[in-house]
Amino acid sequence: MRPATILPLLPRSSAPLLLIFVAVALAFIALLFPPIPQPLSYHNFADHRSWLGIPNFGDVVSNLPFAIVGVWGLIVLLTPNSVRFADPRERRSYLVMFAGLILTAAGSAYYHLAPDNARLVWDRIPIMIVFMSLLSAVIAERISVSAGLWLFPVLQAAGIGSVVQWESSELHAHGDLRFYAAVQVYSILVLLLMLLIRPKYTRGYDFAVVVGFYVLAKILETFDRQVFRALGHAVSGHTLKHLAAAAASYWILRMLQKRTMISPSVDFRPAE
Repeated sequence: MRPATILPLLPRSSAPLLLIFVAVALAFIALLFPPIPQPLSYHNFADHRSWLGIPNFGDVVSNLPFAIVGVWGLIVLLTPNSVRFADPRERRSYLVMFAGLILTAAGSAYYHLAPDNARLVWDRIPIMIVFMSLLSAVIAERISVSAGLWLFPVLQAAGIGSVVQWESSELHAHGDLRFYAAVQVYSILVLLLMLLIRPKYTRGYDFAVVVGFYVLAKILETFDRQVFRALGHAVSGHTLKHLAAAAASYWILRMLQKRTMISPSVDFRPAE
């Protein structure tokens, strides 16, 4: 039996204005704050232990699940009839997202081998590629495929640009994380708000689970040392952060494999 769906709270015709409003509101809020530099203490993670000749072993190796989910996702999406999309073009954003997970594994591992601001850039750019790809995919599903495809390069430019802007500000000795932080908050807010738009597919609530894993990852990152001490120095909060974020990525793959179309006959073109 197909699970019951929750009635939408927002019409699709209002979604474009909602996206613009949230972007403008966050930009205004960000400008209310003074520039936020990247504290150098950020790079001093709790677990410095080396093993098998790999420095910071836990934080480096815990990136492997990103690569596993990324490769797995690409295999699933490239296997004919393994995942059904109402429009084949919807597959594109997810392909980039899973490819971005592989880049995330490489970039984060590279950063954690010798953490500093220069290497952090190569950690954050792939993360933005993943975030923006997922956002584009959700917009394609909840608003229109055309909107998702049109916004894909715009979102990628905003995400990657936020990292480049932060790096440039650090090089000029006035580091500013506001734009980077605002883009992340925007992604999460839009992802949640899109749950209020009529879906094409079942299992839309899985996106809420993904956000939950992301929030857990941020908490583990924030309390890196406290978690390390609480667990008897067995594993650090930052290491567990990687695992929680990888679990969020896996949940997206799981959703794609399990969901079904609610009403293939519904016209999902953007409203005139």
